[in-house]
Amino acid sequence: MSPLEPFGTRLRTAMDERGPLCVGIDPHASLLSEWGLGDDIAGLERFTRTVVEALGEHVAVFKPQSAFFERFGSRGIAVLERAVVDLRAAGALVVMDAKRGDIGSTMAAYAETFLRMGAPLFSDALTVSPYLGYGSLKPAVDLARESGTGLFVLALTSNPEGAEVQRAVREDGRSIGATMLAHLAAENAGQTPMGSFGAVVGATLGDLSSFDLAVNGPLLAPGIGAQGATAADLPKVFGAAVRNVVPNVSRGVLRHGPDPAALRASAERFADEVRSAVSGV
Repeated sequence: MSPLEPFGTRLRTAMDERGPLCVGIDPHASLLSEWGLGDDIAGLERFTRTVVEALGEHVAVFKPQSAFFERFGSRGIAVLERAVVDLRAAGALVVMDAKRGDIGSTMAAYAETFLRMGAPLFSDALTVSPYLGYGSLKPAVDLARESGTGLFVLALTSNPEGAEVQRAVREDGRSIGATMLAHLAAENAGQTPMGSFGAVVGATLGDLSSFDLAVNGPLLAPGIGAQGATAADLPKVFGAAVRNVVPNVSRGVLRHGPDPAALRASAERFADEVRSAVSGV
């Protein structure tokens, strides 16, 4: 099976054509309830199918949160598998939000689960945790290069607890988060229009001018909408790297369901707001 065109290239095309937006698919119990659905496999399937059918042909990127499917066991994973296949068939890119991180053969197995072509959960990219050391990600990096997929490495996350690790300073005076960004810049060196190895950087973090976000790769930015950040905040947070930002909205879009037209209208509005904010930079 031939490798795909590199993820960074495909992502740039998708965002240029469909708008710079990633919609998270997070079917947690409270959201299922808001939709009038049960917190069971039937509710999960109905929720997921509605999102896929309403938005799959319109939004550039989707980020299913694996945990909300895993909690239903094998039947939940089956719903996730179908969603990934159907979203990719609709022309969207899928970033699997599984935040995997381990060493050696275990990291390789995680990579094969999500990044090996032909795997049931084969996705365009995967979120990974580097906090067993960036080098522990090598099996995923290697397979991503081979298959034309990508990675999003947790670098500067928006949760308050993240700072105790990510902003800790090494002996060389550089923070852990900055070290991860430097590794990604090295992975993406020379790639056009951008590399396939991105960082997760929270849109709610405010001024990040002390960090070099110019990694020549995508910056997955959760926090738009319900978490408090707006599209207008993006240039202030990301500066010159803002064109490579992939803003993630979950509840801000999903709370408008189960009406498909309302879901589409919300996604289009967020994409337009981001496009407008970025175009002035």
